[in-house]
Amino acid sequence: MISTAIRVARVGNAAELAAAVLVMLGFPALMLAALVPSVPAFAALAAVTYLADHYLHRKGSYLINRLSKVRAGLSIRFLIRQLLLVLLLARLSLSDDLIFYGAVACFIAFYGLQAPHGALVTLIRNRRRMPVATRNIDLKSRIRIPDAPPRRLLHRSAEKMLHLDLFAVAGILVAAELDSAAPGFVGVGLTFGLGCLYVLTLVPYVRGRRVPPRADAVLAAVDDWLAGYKPETVLYFSGSKDSAYQVNMWLETMERLETRPLIILRERVILNNLAPTTVPVICVPGGVHLMNLDLSTVRVALYAANVGKNIHLLRVPTMKHVFIGHGDSDKLASVNPYSKVYDEVWTAGRAGRDRYAIADVGVRDDDIVEVGRPQLAPIQSWQGVPAGRIPTVLYAPTWEGWDGNPGNTSIVLAGENIVQRLITADPPVRVLYKPHPFTGTVSKDAKAAHQRIAALVEKAAAERAGDSRFTADRAAMDRAKAELARIEARLAELAGAGGTKGDEAEATRDGIVDVAGHEEIARLRAEWNEAYWRSFPAHEHRVITGAEPRLYDCFNVSDAMVSDISSVVSDFIASGKPYAVTDSAAVGVEDFKRHNTAVRAAVILSNSAVELGDLLHAVRNPSADPLAEDRKDLKEYLLGPDEPASIDQFNGAVADLARKSEARNAGQEARLAAEADPAQAAELTGAVPAQRAVSAGETDGVTAG
Repeated sequence: MISTAIRVARVGNAAELAAAVLVMLGFPALMLAALVPSVPAFAALAAVTYLADHYLHRKGSYLINRLSKVRAGLSIRFLIRQLLLVLLLARLSLSDDLIFYGAVACFIAFYGLQAPHGALVTLIRNRRRMPVATRNIDLKSRIRIPDAPPRRLLHRSAEKMLHLDLFAVAGILVAAELDSAAPGFVGVGLTFGLGCLYVLTLVPYVRGRRVPPRADAVLAAVDDWLAGYKPETVLYFSGSKDSAYQVNMWLETMERLETRPLIILRERVILNNLAPTTVPVICVPGGVHLMNLDLSTVRVALYAANVGKNIHLLRVPTMKHVFIGHGDSDKLASVNPYSKVYDEVWTAGRAGRDRYAIADVGVRDDDIVEVGRPQLAPIQSWQGVPAGRIPTVLYAPTWEGWDGNPGNTSIVLAGENIVQRLITADPPVRVLYKPHPFTGTVSKDAKAAHQRIAALVEKAAAERAGDSRFTADRAAMDRAKAELARIEARLAELAGAGGTKGDEAEATRDGIVDVAGHEEIARLRAEWNEAYWRSFPAHEHRVITGAEPRLYDCFNVSDAMVSDISSVVSDFIASGKPYAVTDSAAVGVEDFKRHNTAVRAAVILSNSAVELGDLLHAVRNPSADPLAEDRKDLKEYLLGPDEPASIDQFNGAVADLARKSEARNAGQEARLAAEADPAQAAELTGAVPAQRAVSAGETDGVTAG
């Protein structure tokens, strides 16, 4: 019942639900205490509503935020509590006393302070919102950006201002109980005085040297930096908060480019969720500001997603535009007709090229370039199960999706069968269960199945810990745990030292990554991963959730994987290891393979998972694996050849396209120069029929090449 209430109220846990109930019931109870009247009861109930309200705001509760939609927002709740206090005074026959008039005057004046307070806070935030926000760009030497106001002034400022009424409320209640006006007027004075002080403290931040420079000065400073840096290759991205992973997956590739890279983002929320990088980053929310940036040295623009805001850069004809996407798969998004607007489309391997040919959406074969998947470099090739260790099988199902299609995930219909067969396998194997982070967010059945599977794995781990057949080097595990603690302490120290402080303006000024620290963090994370796997027995079943260890780390310690149709399968194929995919929708093996390229070298599982024996046989006896050659061929088909390395292929493609861009621009300059000479212009027009010169100021519209 409680779990149902939590789900309906959209709260995180029972404590949050209890706080919401206290807020809902607290105000009617306050009115009852005022009508009785009872000062102690009113004081106790007021304290409950204050604390419950504060807890819900601190938690960012969905329910409490929805109250503003039904005219019961934060300010209204405080006002109601104050009016009920006035009602209490009236019921106590204090309506002719000075404390009554003092309370009314205080609350009216206090609410009068809300307007200038809110206006100042809004003005400060607006003035400190930069037209462009940057990372790893030196603007500090070009323009003066003042420090942000202390966080305590602006963070949850409305709530802090309203809570100043606590002094007046407490003082008035004491005055009513003791029948002495003095405590009431002390509280009233404190509330009004502190409110005035709060407002006055904000005033200096809207004038003088505490205000950041105007938008034109900031844009001029960015252009000055661009003129000196001369970026050549741009990664352009626009999207929602949840899509930040699509640009994050390309950061390491951008760092390894052989040209000068730049990342352009269009939403502040993406910048705030961008992983640490050494590449210069410019976030330009405004389309006009973007189009006014000096990007004349850029020759190649890379696009990780098909979104409407791409038009703002696609319209620039002096650079070549490439769709690189955010992972190859058989989904319709991988053959979007929008891809026709780009000069080239880069795919991992031949499979991507064939998808476009089959889809017939207008992307020419000549415009497709196979560059591999640079992101897959950390995935290690399989050399068989190491001697002395039992095989490890990773179960990494995807989530249920939004449409309720039973083929989306195996977790509901097949998950328990898969795990049960793995944990009871003979000879034994180790099971790593790493569910998709969105599992259970839409379907309660998927959430329940996940909980049962996790419990099944944990129970099996506990049973194996007491099995005398399995032994572990406890001393080595203790050393690994100590190493983990040391690494985590150092990572926390580096995160604190390199963390972005202040607001957007201050982060723009100071947001230059410490390259040495960045490299140390990368090294420490690799050490953490190695120590993590040594911190528990190599035979121990494990449920793995959260960001660490990463999925690719799980790939590298596994000898086989069971999953569903998703990019996880395509990525795992890079390892060359045996894998199985569940046909949860029961479409049949032949149709399943025909419609999903990535499963053509997989063991296909039914929902009963009876076919798992074939997968385990391939792991234990690689020489007799009937799908080994198929996996090798499929890997090259999907991801391209191993040599040259994918990053080298990618850099080569960038260089080739940059040369095409230079040739195009040189041709346009020649045409413009020829316009001054009618004879040359006629000769050029005859040589290139049906093509006209483009004037220097003509840049509107989408240019595809």
